[in-house]
Amino acid sequence: MPNLLPDWTQFTLQEKIGQMIVVRTSGYLFDHQIRYPVWEASNPKLSDWLARLNLGGVILLGGSAAELLLRTQQLQEWSKTSLFIAADIEEGVGQRFTGATYFPPPMALGEIAKSDLKLAVKYAYKMGEVTAKEALGMGINWILSPVVDVNNNPDNPVINIRSFADSPQVVSELTKAFIEGAKNYPALTTAKHFPGHGDTSSDSHLDLPIISHNNERLENIELVPFQAAIEAKVDSIMTAHLLINAWDKENPATLSQSILTGKLREKLGFDGLIVTDALIMGGVAKLAKSEEIAVKAVEAGADILLMPDDPEMAINSVYNAVKSGRLTVERIDQSLNKIWQAKNKIFNHNNEKLSVYQLSQKEDRDIVKNILKYSIRTSNNLPLKTKQETSKRNLIVVDNLLNADFLERQMPAFIIPNLLDYNLQLVDQNTFSYVLEDDRETLLQIFIRGNPFRGNAGFNETAKGAYHRLLKKSIIKGLIIYGSPYILDWFITEMEPDIPWVFSYGQMAQSQAIACQTLFNLSASELRSMSQNLGDVFI
Repeated sequence: MPNLLPDWTQFTLQEKIGQMIVVRTSGYLFDHQIRYPVWEASNPKLSDWLARLNLGGVILLGGSAAELLLRTQQLQEWSKTSLFIAADIEEGVGQRFTGATYFPPPMALGEIAKSDLKLAVKYAYKMGEVTAKEALGMGINWILSPVVDVNNNPDNPVINIRSFADSPQVVSELTKAFIEGAKNYPALTTAKHFPGHGDTSSDSHLDLPIISHNNERLENIELVPFQAAIEAKVDSIMTAHLLINAWDKENPATLSQSILTGKLREKLGFDGLIVTDALIMGGVAKLAKSEEIAVKAVEAGADILLMPDDPEMAINSVYNAVKSGRLTVERIDQSLNKIWQAKNKIFNHNNEKLSVYQLSQKEDRDIVKNILKYSIRTSNNLPLKTKQETSKRNLIVVDNLLNADFLERQMPAFIIPNLLDYNLQLVDQNTFSYVLEDDRETLLQIFIRGNPFRGNAGFNETAKGAYHRLLKKSIIKGLIIYGSPYILDWFITEMEPDIPWVFSYGQMAQSQAIACQTLFNLSASELRSMSQNLGDVFI
Protein backbone atom coordinates (compact mmCIF):
# COMPACT_ATOMS: atom_id res chain seq x y z
CA MET A 1 0.00 0.00 0.00
CA PRO A 2 1.19 3.55 -0.63
CA ASN A 3 2.04 5.78 2.26
CA LEU A 4 -1.08 7.51 3.50
CA LEU A 5 -0.78 11.05 2.24
CA PRO A 6 2.86 12.06 2.11
CA ASP A 7 3.72 15.75 2.30
CA TRP A 8 2.63 17.07 -1.10
CA THR A 9 4.82 20.16 -0.75
CA GLN A 10 7.81 17.84 -1.31
CA PHE A 11 6.51 16.68 -4.70
CA THR A 12 8.14 17.90 -7.88
CA LEU A 13 6.01 20.19 -10.04
CA GLN A 14 5.20 17.29 -12.39
CA GLU A 15 4.17 15.12 -9.43
CA LYS A 16 1.89 17.87 -8.15
CA ILE A 17 0.24 18.18 -11.55
CA GLY A 18 -0.11 14.40 -11.70
CA GLN A 19 -2.31 14.57 -8.61
CA MET A 20 -4.73 16.75 -10.61
CA ILE A 21 -5.34 13.96 -13.15
CA VAL A 22 -8.02 11.23 -12.86
CA VAL A 23 -8.06 8.58 -15.58
CA ARG A 24 -10.70 6.04 -16.51
CA THR A 25 -10.00 2.35 -16.09
CA SER A 26 -11.86 -0.94 -16.13
CA GLY A 27 -13.31 -2.35 -12.94
CA TYR A 28 -12.38 -5.81 -14.20
CA LEU A 29 -9.15 -7.40 -13.04
CA PHE A 30 -7.84 -8.66 -16.37
CA ASP A 31 -6.99 -6.92 -19.61
CA HIS A 32 -8.99 -9.30 -21.78
CA GLN A 33 -12.14 -8.07 -19.97
CA ILE A 34 -11.67 -4.43 -20.94
CA ARG A 35 -14.83 -3.17 -22.63
CA TYR A 36 -13.66 0.25 -23.87
CA PRO A 37 -9.98 0.01 -24.88
CA VAL A 38 -9.96 3.54 -26.34
CA TRP A 39 -10.63 4.94 -22.86
CA GLU A 40 -9.36 2.24 -20.51
CA ALA A 41 -5.62 1.62 -20.29
CA SER A 42 -4.17 -1.87 -20.06
CA ASN A 43 -2.85 -3.00 -16.69
CA PRO A 44 0.84 -2.52 -17.65
CA LYS A 45 0.21 1.00 -18.90
CA LEU A 46 -1.99 1.91 -15.95
CA SER A 47 0.46 0.60 -13.35
CA ASP A 48 3.22 2.58 -15.05
CA TRP A 49 1.13 5.76 -15.04
CA LEU A 50 0.20 5.40 -11.37
CA ALA A 51 3.77 4.85 -10.24
CA ARG A 52 5.65 7.16 -12.60
CA LEU A 53 3.20 10.03 -13.10
CA ASN A 54 1.84 10.13 -9.55
CA LEU A 55 -1.74 10.32 -10.83
CA GLY A 56 -4.40 11.53 -8.41
CA GLY A 57 -7.01 8.90 -9.09
CA VAL A 58 -9.06 6.66 -11.34
CA ILE A 59 -12.71 6.42 -12.35
CA LEU A 60 -14.04 2.87 -12.66
CA LEU A 61 -16.66 1.21 -14.83
CA GLY A 62 -17.55 -2.48 -15.10
CA GLY A 63 -17.16 -5.56 -12.94
CA SER A 64 -18.96 -7.13 -10.03
CA ALA A 65 -19.01 -5.65 -6.56
CA ALA A 66 -16.92 -8.49 -5.14
CA GLU A 67 -14.37 -8.26 -7.95
CA LEU A 68 -14.11 -4.54 -7.47
CA LEU A 69 -12.80 -4.96 -3.94
CA LEU A 70 -9.79 -6.81 -5.38
CA ARG A 71 -9.44 -4.32 -8.18
CA THR A 72 -9.36 -1.25 -5.94
CA GLN A 73 -6.80 -2.90 -3.66
CA GLN A 74 -4.67 -3.67 -6.71
CA LEU A 75 -4.83 -0.09 -7.94
CA GLN A 76 -3.90 1.36 -4.56
CA GLU A 77 -0.90 -0.99 -4.37
CA TRP A 78 0.31 0.16 -7.78
CA SER A 79 0.06 3.83 -6.90
CA LYS A 80 2.76 6.07 -5.54
CA THR A 81 0.20 8.07 -3.56
CA SER A 82 -3.19 7.05 -2.18
CA LEU A 83 -5.76 7.31 -4.95
CA PHE A 84 -9.10 8.88 -5.44
CA ILE A 85 -11.22 5.98 -6.72
CA ALA A 86 -14.34 7.40 -8.31
CA ALA A 87 -17.45 6.01 -9.99
CA ASP A 88 -20.58 7.40 -11.62
CA ILE A 89 -22.99 5.72 -9.22
CA GLU A 90 -25.99 8.03 -9.45
CA GLU A 91 -28.39 5.13 -8.89
CA GLY A 92 -26.43 3.32 -6.22
CA VAL A 93 -23.36 1.13 -6.50
CA GLY A 94 -25.39 -1.61 -8.19
CA GLN A 95 -25.98 0.63 -11.20
CA ARG A 96 -22.37 0.02 -12.28
CA PHE A 97 -21.23 -3.01 -10.28
CA THR A 98 -23.44 -6.06 -10.09
CA GLY A 99 -24.37 -7.43 -6.69
CA ALA A 100 -24.63 -4.11 -4.87
CA THR A 101 -27.81 -2.14 -4.20
CA TYR A 102 -29.36 -0.73 -7.37
CA PHE A 103 -31.68 2.23 -6.76
CA PRO A 104 -34.25 3.58 -9.20
CA PRO A 105 -33.27 6.74 -11.10
CA PRO A 106 -33.34 9.91 -8.95
CA MET A 107 -36.52 11.18 -10.62
CA ALA A 108 -38.42 8.39 -8.83
CA LEU A 109 -37.79 10.36 -5.64
CA GLY A 110 -39.09 13.49 -7.34
CA GLU A 111 -42.25 11.60 -8.19
CA ILE A 112 -42.74 10.68 -4.51
CA ALA A 113 -42.07 14.31 -3.58
CA LYS A 114 -45.14 15.42 -5.56
CA SER A 115 -47.38 13.89 -2.89
CA ASP A 116 -45.04 13.48 0.10
CA LEU A 117 -41.87 15.57 0.13
CA LYS A 118 -40.97 14.42 3.64
CA LEU A 119 -40.98 10.77 2.55
CA ALA A 120 -38.94 11.58 -0.56
CA VAL A 121 -36.36 13.38 1.58
CA LYS A 122 -36.17 10.35 3.88
CA TYR A 123 -35.46 8.05 0.94
CA ALA A 124 -32.92 10.45 -0.59
CA TYR A 125 -31.06 10.44 2.72
CA LYS A 126 -31.04 6.63 2.79
CA MET A 127 -29.94 6.51 -0.83
CA GLY A 128 -26.93 8.68 -0.03
CA GLU A 129 -26.13 6.68 3.09
CA VAL A 130 -26.36 3.25 1.42
CA THR A 131 -24.41 4.41 -1.63
CA ALA A 132 -21.55 5.74 0.49
CA LYS A 133 -21.48 2.66 2.72
CA GLU A 134 -21.38 0.24 -0.18
CA ALA A 135 -18.90 2.30 -2.18
CA LEU A 136 -16.38 2.30 0.66
CA GLY A 137 -16.96 -1.39 1.23
CA MET A 138 -15.62 -1.99 -2.28
CA GLY A 139 -12.83 0.58 -2.15
CA ILE A 140 -14.59 3.41 -4.00
CA ASN A 141 -14.07 6.67 -2.14
CA TRP A 142 -15.44 9.31 -4.51
CA ILE A 143 -19.14 9.21 -5.45
CA LEU A 144 -19.80 11.21 -8.62
CA SER A 145 -23.33 11.99 -7.48
CA PRO A 146 -25.86 13.53 -6.90
CA VAL A 147 -27.03 15.02 -10.20
CA VAL A 148 -28.46 18.39 -9.21
CA ASP A 149 -29.50 19.56 -12.67
CA VAL A 150 -33.12 20.76 -12.91
CA ASN A 151 -34.54 18.71 -15.78
CA ASN A 152 -37.08 21.19 -17.13
CA ASN A 153 -36.64 20.12 -20.76
CA PRO A 154 -38.55 16.91 -21.63
CA ASP A 155 -36.35 16.46 -24.72
CA ASN A 156 -33.14 16.45 -22.67
CA PRO A 157 -31.24 13.47 -24.07
CA VAL A 158 -28.60 13.11 -21.38
CA ILE A 159 -29.95 14.27 -17.99
CA ASN A 160 -33.57 13.16 -18.20
CA ILE A 161 -34.45 10.89 -15.24
CA ARG A 162 -30.94 11.23 -13.80
CA SER A 163 -32.31 14.48 -12.33
CA PHE A 164 -34.45 14.52 -9.19
CA ALA A 165 -37.13 16.76 -10.70
CA ASP A 166 -38.07 19.74 -12.84
CA SER A 167 -38.45 21.95 -9.75
CA PRO A 168 -35.35 23.69 -8.32
CA GLN A 169 -36.88 23.55 -4.84
CA VAL A 170 -37.50 19.79 -4.96
CA VAL A 171 -34.07 19.14 -6.46
CA SER A 172 -32.52 21.23 -3.68
CA GLU A 173 -34.28 19.36 -0.87
CA LEU A 174 -33.41 15.93 -2.24
CA THR A 175 -29.84 17.00 -3.01
CA LYS A 176 -29.28 18.12 0.58
CA ALA A 177 -30.78 14.90 1.93
CA PHE A 178 -28.56 12.70 -0.29
CA ILE A 179 -25.43 14.58 0.77
CA GLU A 180 -26.39 14.43 4.46
CA GLY A 181 -26.95 10.68 4.20
CA ALA A 182 -23.60 10.12 2.52
CA LYS A 183 -21.86 12.11 5.28
CA ASN A 184 -22.28 9.14 7.62
CA TYR A 185 -19.26 7.67 5.82
CA PRO A 186 -15.96 9.23 4.66
CA ALA A 187 -16.72 9.13 0.95
CA LEU A 188 -16.71 12.24 -1.21
CA THR A 189 -19.90 13.50 -2.86
CA THR A 190 -20.20 15.46 -6.10
CA ALA A 191 -22.87 17.90 -7.28
CA LYS A 192 -23.09 17.96 -11.06
CA HIS A 193 -23.16 19.41 -13.71
CA PHE A 194 -22.36 23.07 -12.92
CA PRO A 195 -23.96 25.46 -13.70
CA GLY A 196 -26.88 23.26 -14.81
CA HIS A 197 -27.41 20.82 -17.69
CA GLY A 198 -31.18 20.38 -17.27
CA ASP A 199 -32.50 22.68 -19.98
CA THR A 200 -30.63 21.34 -22.99
CA SER A 201 -31.83 19.35 -25.99
CA SER A 202 -28.36 18.20 -27.05
CA ASP A 203 -25.84 15.92 -25.38
CA SER A 204 -22.50 17.40 -24.27
CA HIS A 205 -20.93 13.97 -24.74
CA LEU A 206 -21.33 14.64 -28.47
CA ASP A 207 -21.56 18.42 -28.99
CA LEU A 208 -21.51 21.72 -27.11
CA PRO A 209 -25.01 22.67 -25.90
CA ILE A 210 -25.77 26.39 -25.75
CA ILE A 211 -27.79 27.96 -22.93
CA SER A 212 -29.30 31.34 -23.87
CA HIS A 213 -31.13 32.21 -20.65
CA ASN A 214 -30.48 35.53 -18.95
CA ASN A 215 -28.71 35.92 -15.63
CA GLU A 216 -31.93 36.22 -13.60
CA ARG A 217 -33.33 32.98 -14.96
CA LEU A 218 -30.04 31.11 -14.36
CA GLU A 219 -29.84 32.31 -10.76
CA ASN A 220 -33.49 31.50 -10.01
CA ILE A 221 -33.54 28.03 -11.57
CA GLU A 222 -30.21 26.43 -12.46
CA LEU A 223 -28.06 27.72 -9.59
CA VAL A 224 -30.53 27.08 -6.76
CA PRO A 225 -29.69 23.36 -6.23
CA PHE A 226 -25.96 24.09 -6.40
CA GLN A 227 -26.36 26.65 -3.65
CA ALA A 228 -28.18 24.01 -1.61
CA ALA A 229 -25.40 21.49 -2.25
CA ILE A 230 -22.77 23.99 -1.13
CA GLU A 231 -24.75 24.72 2.05
CA ALA A 232 -24.85 20.95 2.68
CA LYS A 233 -21.02 20.86 2.42
CA VAL A 234 -20.78 18.85 -0.78
CA ASP A 235 -17.16 17.82 -1.30
CA SER A 236 -16.83 18.49 -5.01
CA ILE A 237 -18.67 20.04 -7.93
CA MET A 238 -18.41 18.77 -11.49
CA THR A 239 -18.42 21.20 -14.38
CA ALA A 240 -20.68 21.03 -17.44
CA HIS A 241 -19.52 21.36 -21.02
CA LEU A 242 -22.08 24.10 -21.80
CA LEU A 243 -21.82 27.49 -23.41
CA ILE A 244 -23.64 29.96 -21.12
CA ASN A 245 -24.03 33.07 -23.28
CA ALA A 246 -25.04 35.31 -20.39
CA TRP A 247 -21.76 34.61 -18.58
CA ASP A 248 -19.17 33.71 -21.21
CA LYS A 249 -19.80 33.81 -24.96
CA GLU A 250 -16.42 32.27 -25.80
CA ASN A 251 -15.74 29.38 -23.45
CA PRO A 252 -17.83 26.47 -22.17
CA ALA A 253 -18.24 26.43 -18.40
CA THR A 254 -15.49 23.84 -17.99
CA LEU A 255 -12.99 26.24 -19.58
CA SER A 256 -14.42 29.52 -18.29
CA GLN A 257 -12.63 31.45 -15.56
CA SER A 258 -15.60 33.79 -15.17
CA ILE A 259 -17.87 30.81 -14.46
CA LEU A 260 -15.68 28.47 -12.39
CA THR A 261 -13.73 31.10 -10.49
CA GLY A 262 -16.03 34.10 -10.76
CA LYS A 263 -19.40 32.41 -10.21
CA LEU A 264 -18.64 29.17 -8.37
CA ARG A 265 -15.67 30.16 -6.20
CA GLU A 266 -16.23 33.85 -5.58
CA LYS A 267 -19.98 34.42 -5.82
CA LEU A 268 -21.30 31.08 -4.49
CA GLY A 269 -18.40 30.66 -2.07
CA PHE A 270 -17.58 27.04 -2.92
CA ASP A 271 -14.25 26.01 -1.40
CA GLY A 272 -14.16 22.29 -2.25
CA LEU A 273 -12.84 20.44 -5.28
CA ILE A 274 -13.83 21.53 -8.77
CA VAL A 275 -13.65 18.56 -11.13
CA THR A 276 -14.20 18.76 -14.87
CA ASP A 277 -16.61 16.49 -16.64
CA ALA A 278 -14.72 14.04 -18.86
CA LEU A 279 -12.38 15.95 -21.16
CA ILE A 280 -12.77 13.38 -23.94
CA MET A 281 -16.42 14.46 -24.40
CA GLY A 282 -17.35 16.24 -27.61
CA GLY A 283 -18.58 19.30 -25.71
CA VAL A 284 -14.94 20.37 -25.19
CA ALA A 285 -12.81 17.91 -27.18
CA LYS A 286 -13.92 19.45 -30.49
CA LEU A 287 -13.01 22.98 -29.45
CA ALA A 288 -9.23 22.82 -29.23
CA LYS A 289 -6.24 20.49 -29.01
CA SER A 290 -6.11 18.30 -25.92
CA GLU A 291 -3.06 20.17 -24.62
CA GLU A 292 -4.87 23.50 -24.75
CA ILE A 293 -8.03 22.10 -23.14
CA ALA A 294 -6.07 20.85 -20.11
CA VAL A 295 -4.38 24.22 -19.59
CA LYS A 296 -7.58 26.24 -20.07
CA ALA A 297 -9.43 24.06 -17.54
CA VAL A 298 -6.75 24.76 -14.91
CA GLU A 299 -6.76 28.46 -15.81
CA ALA A 300 -10.53 28.47 -15.36
CA GLY A 301 -10.23 27.08 -11.83
CA ALA A 302 -10.52 23.28 -12.14
CA ASP A 303 -8.63 21.27 -9.54
CA ILE A 304 -9.14 17.85 -11.15
CA LEU A 305 -8.90 17.05 -14.86
CA LEU A 306 -11.16 14.05 -15.44
CA MET A 307 -10.31 11.69 -18.26
CA PRO A 308 -7.96 13.78 -20.39
CA ASP A 309 -7.19 12.24 -23.75
CA ASP A 310 -3.63 11.41 -22.64
CA PRO A 311 -2.64 11.92 -18.98
CA GLU A 312 1.06 12.31 -19.72
CA MET A 313 0.31 14.91 -22.36
CA ALA A 314 -2.00 16.76 -19.94
CA ILE A 315 0.69 16.86 -17.25
CA ASN A 316 3.30 18.10 -19.72
CA SER A 317 1.03 20.79 -21.14
CA VAL A 318 0.18 22.17 -17.68
CA TYR A 319 3.86 21.94 -16.67
CA ASN A 320 4.92 23.89 -19.77
CA ALA A 321 2.23 26.49 -19.06
CA VAL A 322 3.76 27.03 -15.61
CA LYS A 323 7.27 27.26 -17.01
CA SER A 324 6.15 29.80 -19.61
CA GLY A 325 4.40 31.94 -17.00
CA ARG A 326 0.89 31.32 -18.30
CA LEU A 327 0.11 29.46 -15.05
CA THR A 328 1.81 29.87 -11.67
CA VAL A 329 3.11 27.39 -9.15
CA GLU A 330 0.81 29.07 -6.63
CA ARG A 331 -2.20 28.18 -8.81
CA ILE A 332 -1.13 24.51 -8.86
CA ASP A 333 -0.55 24.57 -5.09
CA GLN A 334 -4.07 25.92 -4.53
CA SER A 335 -5.47 22.80 -6.19
CA LEU A 336 -3.09 20.48 -4.34
CA ASN A 337 -4.20 21.96 -1.04
CA LYS A 338 -7.84 21.21 -1.87
CA ILE A 339 -6.95 17.73 -3.13
CA TRP A 340 -5.19 17.00 0.15
CA GLN A 341 -8.12 18.24 2.19
CA ALA A 342 -10.35 15.82 0.31
CA LYS A 343 -7.90 12.92 0.59
CA ASN A 344 -7.50 13.58 4.31
CA LYS A 345 -11.23 13.07 4.72
CA ILE A 346 -10.95 9.70 3.00
CA PHE A 347 -7.72 8.25 4.31
CA ASN A 348 -7.21 9.80 7.73
CA HIS A 349 -10.66 9.14 9.09
CA ASN A 350 -11.34 6.86 12.02
CA ASN A 351 -14.32 4.85 10.87
CA GLU A 352 -15.76 1.39 11.19
CA LYS A 353 -14.23 -1.19 8.88
CA LEU A 354 -16.63 -1.69 6.00
CA SER A 355 -16.89 -5.00 4.21
CA VAL A 356 -18.04 -6.20 0.82
CA TYR A 357 -20.30 -8.57 2.76
CA GLN A 358 -22.38 -5.55 3.82
CA LEU A 359 -23.54 -4.98 0.26
CA SER A 360 -27.22 -5.18 -0.68
CA GLN A 361 -28.58 -5.92 2.76
CA LYS A 362 -32.27 -6.80 3.04
CA GLU A 363 -33.12 -3.46 4.62
CA ASP A 364 -31.40 -1.69 1.70
CA ARG A 365 -33.30 -3.74 -0.88
CA ASP A 366 -36.52 -2.95 1.00
CA ILE A 367 -35.80 0.77 0.60
CA VAL A 368 -35.44 0.22 -3.15
CA LYS A 369 -38.71 -1.72 -3.22
CA ASN A 370 -40.52 1.04 -1.34
CA ILE A 371 -39.19 3.76 -3.64
CA LEU A 372 -40.40 1.75 -6.63
CA LYS A 373 -43.82 1.15 -5.09
CA TYR A 374 -44.39 4.75 -4.04
CA SER A 375 -43.19 6.21 -7.35
CA ILE A 376 -45.14 3.91 -9.66
CA ARG A 377 -47.85 5.49 -11.81
CA THR A 378 -50.93 3.65 -13.09
CA SER A 379 -54.10 4.17 -15.07
CA ASN A 380 -57.48 3.99 -13.34
CA ASN A 381 -58.68 0.86 -15.13
CA LEU A 382 -56.44 -1.85 -13.74
CA PRO A 383 -55.99 -4.78 -13.75
CA LEU A 384 -55.41 -6.10 -17.24
CA LYS A 385 -57.75 -9.06 -17.58
CA THR A 386 -56.35 -11.97 -19.56
CA LYS A 387 -58.28 -14.40 -21.73
CA GLN A 388 -57.06 -17.96 -21.42
CA GLU A 389 -58.37 -19.15 -24.79
CA THR A 390 -56.72 -16.46 -26.94
CA SER A 391 -53.20 -16.37 -28.32
CA LYS A 392 -51.35 -13.50 -26.68
CA ARG A 393 -47.91 -12.03 -26.99
CA ASN A 394 -45.60 -10.20 -24.61
CA LEU A 395 -43.92 -7.66 -26.90
CA ILE A 396 -40.87 -6.20 -25.16
CA VAL A 397 -39.21 -3.28 -26.91
CA VAL A 398 -35.81 -2.06 -25.75
CA ASP A 399 -33.85 0.94 -26.90
CA ASN A 400 -30.80 -1.14 -27.80
CA LEU A 401 -30.60 -4.92 -27.57
CA LEU A 402 -26.82 -4.76 -27.22
CA ASN A 403 -27.15 -2.63 -24.10
CA ALA A 404 -30.05 -4.28 -22.26
CA ASP A 405 -28.31 -5.76 -19.24
CA PHE A 406 -31.51 -5.29 -17.21
CA LEU A 407 -33.05 -8.18 -19.16
CA GLU A 408 -31.85 -11.71 -18.53
CA ARG A 409 -33.58 -15.06 -19.00
CA GLN A 410 -35.25 -15.21 -15.61
CA MET A 411 -36.35 -11.59 -15.33
CA PRO A 412 -39.93 -10.89 -14.15
CA ALA A 413 -40.82 -9.02 -17.38
CA PHE A 414 -40.41 -12.38 -19.14
CA ILE A 415 -41.55 -14.83 -16.50
CA ILE A 416 -44.75 -13.27 -15.14
CA PRO A 417 -46.47 -12.76 -18.52
CA ASN A 418 -45.29 -16.22 -19.56
CA LEU A 419 -47.09 -17.69 -16.55
CA LEU A 420 -50.25 -16.08 -17.94
CA ASP A 421 -49.72 -17.65 -21.40
CA TYR A 422 -48.15 -14.68 -23.15
CA ASN A 423 -45.59 -15.62 -25.81
CA LEU A 424 -42.43 -13.53 -25.76
CA GLN A 425 -41.20 -11.29 -28.56
CA LEU A 426 -38.10 -9.26 -27.69
CA VAL A 427 -37.14 -6.57 -30.20
CA ASP A 428 -35.02 -3.46 -30.66
CA GLN A 429 -36.92 -0.19 -31.00
CA ASN A 430 -35.13 0.72 -34.21
CA THR A 431 -35.77 -2.60 -35.97
CA PHE A 432 -39.12 -3.88 -34.74
CA SER A 433 -41.28 -3.08 -37.78
CA TYR A 434 -41.42 -6.77 -38.72
CA VAL A 435 -43.52 -7.58 -35.64
CA LEU A 436 -46.24 -5.12 -36.63
CA GLU A 437 -47.97 -7.67 -38.84
CA ASP A 438 -48.77 -9.89 -35.86
CA ASP A 439 -52.41 -9.35 -34.84
CA ARG A 440 -52.40 -11.15 -31.50
CA GLU A 441 -53.55 -9.44 -28.36
CA THR A 442 -50.45 -7.67 -27.11
CA LEU A 443 -48.94 -6.70 -23.81
CA LEU A 444 -46.48 -3.98 -24.76
CA GLN A 445 -43.51 -3.45 -22.42
CA ILE A 446 -41.12 -0.63 -23.31
CA PHE A 447 -37.70 0.00 -21.77
CA ILE A 448 -36.56 3.52 -22.76
CA ARG A 449 -34.72 6.28 -20.93
CA GLY A 450 -32.29 9.07 -21.71
CA ASN A 451 -28.65 8.01 -21.74
CA PRO A 452 -25.32 9.64 -22.65
CA PHE A 453 -23.76 9.37 -26.12
CA ARG A 454 -27.06 8.75 -27.91
CA GLY A 455 -28.00 12.29 -28.93
CA ASN A 456 -31.74 11.94 -28.28
CA ALA A 457 -34.03 11.10 -25.38
CA GLY A 458 -34.63 7.60 -26.71
CA PHE A 459 -37.76 8.24 -28.75
CA ASN A 460 -37.32 9.01 -32.43
CA GLU A 461 -39.81 9.59 -35.23
CA THR A 462 -39.30 6.10 -36.67
CA ALA A 463 -40.27 4.52 -33.35
CA LYS A 464 -43.27 6.82 -32.97
CA GLY A 465 -44.48 5.77 -36.41
CA ALA A 466 -44.24 2.10 -35.50
CA TYR A 467 -46.10 2.62 -32.23
CA HIS A 468 -48.81 4.55 -34.13
CA ARG A 469 -49.30 1.53 -36.38
CA LEU A 470 -49.63 -0.77 -33.38
CA LEU A 471 -52.13 1.52 -31.70
CA LYS A 472 -54.23 1.81 -34.88
CA LYS A 473 -54.56 -1.97 -35.04
CA SER A 474 -56.20 -1.90 -31.58
CA ILE A 475 -54.27 -4.97 -30.47
CA ILE A 476 -52.46 -3.38 -27.50
CA LYS A 477 -54.42 -4.49 -24.44
CA GLY A 478 -51.93 -3.46 -21.76
CA LEU A 479 -48.85 -1.23 -21.52
CA ILE A 480 -45.88 -1.04 -19.16
CA ILE A 481 -43.22 1.63 -19.61
CA TYR A 482 -39.95 1.45 -17.70
CA GLY A 483 -37.72 4.52 -17.59
CA SER A 484 -38.81 7.88 -18.96
CA PRO A 485 -42.11 9.52 -17.92
CA TYR A 486 -41.89 11.63 -21.06
CA ILE A 487 -42.49 8.49 -23.15
CA LEU A 488 -45.59 7.80 -21.07
CA ASP A 489 -46.85 11.35 -21.71
CA TRP A 490 -46.70 10.68 -25.46
CA PHE A 491 -48.57 7.38 -25.20
CA ILE A 492 -51.32 8.91 -23.05
CA THR A 493 -52.05 11.45 -25.77
CA GLU A 494 -52.00 8.83 -28.53
CA MET A 495 -53.73 5.71 -27.21
CA GLU A 496 -57.30 4.86 -26.29
CA PRO A 497 -58.11 5.79 -22.66
CA ASP A 498 -59.36 2.28 -21.82
CA ILE A 499 -55.93 0.64 -22.24
CA PRO A 500 -54.59 -0.19 -18.75
CA TRP A 501 -51.05 0.98 -18.17
CA VAL A 502 -48.30 1.03 -15.55
CA PHE A 503 -45.22 3.24 -15.45
CA SER A 504 -42.05 2.61 -13.42
CA TYR A 505 -38.88 4.71 -13.32
CA GLY A 506 -36.71 1.66 -12.67
CA GLN A 507 -35.75 -1.00 -15.19
CA MET A 508 -34.22 -3.58 -12.84
CA ALA A 509 -35.78 -6.88 -11.76
CA GLN A 510 -37.56 -5.46 -8.71
CA SER A 511 -39.16 -2.80 -10.87
CA GLN A 512 -40.31 -5.34 -13.44
CA ALA A 513 -41.87 -7.56 -10.77
CA ILE A 514 -43.77 -4.70 -9.13
CA ALA A 515 -44.99 -3.37 -12.48
CA CYS A 516 -46.22 -6.76 -13.70
CA GLN A 517 -47.82 -7.57 -10.34
CA THR A 518 -49.62 -4.23 -10.44
CA LEU A 519 -50.82 -4.60 -14.03
CA PHE A 520 -52.26 -8.07 -13.44
CA ASN A 521 -53.20 -7.54 -9.77
CA LEU A 522 -51.18 -10.53 -8.61
CA SER A 523 -50.12 -10.99 -4.99
CA ALA A 524 -46.71 -12.28 -3.99
CA SER A 525 -48.30 -15.52 -2.73
CA GLU A 526 -50.07 -16.02 -6.07
CA LEU A 527 -46.80 -15.61 -7.92
CA ARG A 528 -45.01 -18.06 -5.62
CA SER A 529 -47.67 -20.65 -6.24
CA MET A 530 -47.36 -20.13 -10.00
CA SER A 531 -43.60 -20.42 -10.30
CA GLN A 532 -40.47 -21.29 -8.35
CA ASN A 533 -38.42 -19.04 -10.63
CA LEU A 534 -39.58 -15.91 -8.83
CA GLY A 535 -38.05 -15.64 -5.39
CA ASP A 536 -38.49 -13.11 -2.63
CA VAL A 537 -35.70 -10.99 -4.09
CA PHE A 538 -38.08 -10.07 -6.93
CA ILE A 539 -41.48 -10.16 -5.22
